[in-house]
Amino acid sequence: MRAASLIRTRFARALQPSLLHRQCRPNLLPSSTLQSSNFASYADAYPTPKDAIKFTFEADQFKMHKLKETPKLETYISKDELMAIYTNMFTIRRMELLCDQYYKNKQIWGFCHLYDGQEAVCCGIEAALKPGDHVITAYREHGWQYTRGDTVRNIFAEMFGKKTGCARGKGGSMHLYFPANNFYGGNGIVGAQVPVGTGIALASKQKGDGSMCVVAFGDGAGNQGQVYESFNMAQLWKLPVMYLCENNRYGMGTSIERAAAVTDFYTRGDYIPGIAVDGMDMLAVREATRFATWHTRNIGPIVMEALTYRYHGHSMSDPGVSYRTPDEVSEIRQQYDPLRKVRSWIVDNNVMAEDDFKKMEKDIRKQVEADAKDALNDGELDESELVLDIYTTGPPSFVRYSDYEESIVNGKTALKDMRSR
Repeated sequence: MRAASLIRTRFARALQPSLLHRQCRPNLLPSSTLQSSNFASYADAYPTPKDAIKFTFEADQFKMHKLKETPKLETYISKDELMAIYTNMFTIRRMELLCDQYYKNKQIWGFCHLYDGQEAVCCGIEAALKPGDHVITAYREHGWQYTRGDTVRNIFAEMFGKKTGCARGKGGSMHLYFPANNFYGGNGIVGAQVPVGTGIALASKQKGDGSMCVVAFGDGAGNQGQVYESFNMAQLWKLPVMYLCENNRYGMGTSIERAAAVTDFYTRGDYIPGIAVDGMDMLAVREATRFATWHTRNIGPIVMEALTYRYHGHSMSDPGVSYRTPDEVSEIRQQYDPLRKVRSWIVDNNVMAEDDFKKMEKDIRKQVEADAKDALNDGELDESELVLDIYTTGPPSFVRYSDYEESIVNGKTALKDMRSR
């Protein structure tokens, strides 16, 4: 049986299977039917691991814009990596479902945007990035914070307003950051992270360290002017940036068909090449990201659209039922759920027995619950600290001049003088 991909169906109300694109599935296509990519050099950085499982894609799995080449139509993943990625995806799912409970118990305050349903995007992309790469996103970022390296306990601590959180409890759900692994949040203004991420990519190019930046935004930000200003600058300067549109079909309560004249967001870069991928298929996302990041490091910017779906409403204040039917959400869960897909690969390829699988999932549930309870018992900032982090004292640490070498450090020393010492 073939399960339809989200590509091109765009969650049509009838949820008709796509004739053009179908999900990644293991070892179903004979090698003679595959078309090898002419753009294979990106794959050189990803050698085939030992004891790897081979998966194949159909030739039309990836939809391209201004790109003659496509990602490779076969991929390999080790059993250990497959299990590790599933563990991350399942942990994120349990974390988000527990967030729902704590929010309804009024133990998480403010706005809270859950990521359940979209786990294949952050986990698939993270699996393709290299050490030193950068990520910035909007406010639906709990999953990204976890894949970038933070712990479940610390994530809950920030949402609970505890001083052990990444922003000492001052940021909350919408403002998670993990600078230890180049994750810049966690931005509350729609689309505002796009020009910031473009600046991060500019820094990567100036440093020449081979890094790139993933700049994620939702379909709801896809019509923001600052997005297209950023596109223009990135293309002019050939910046190493992948603009990622996580298209979950609804910007708040407005469907993409009502909000966007062109709903193929991967083409919206116009002069920037683009690629669309099934965002509910972790391996397809990983392969598309391998292809796209090679492009950014060697050629310039690219736009990637991951077609995905959020199971919760836009935020916890949105029940998510006034603009879509319960049947739609239920059918997406049944036919496209990213965890269910990866789980089937693991079981079908005898990576783990079913009984062991259930025990592992039970253990993860218990650990996530324990981490959340521990975070809930952490302390809060005292009153004297509440007014901090608003103003800075003294001169700015760095003032850049048009002549860069004349720039001033700590209000007194020119950069050129420091270098001559």
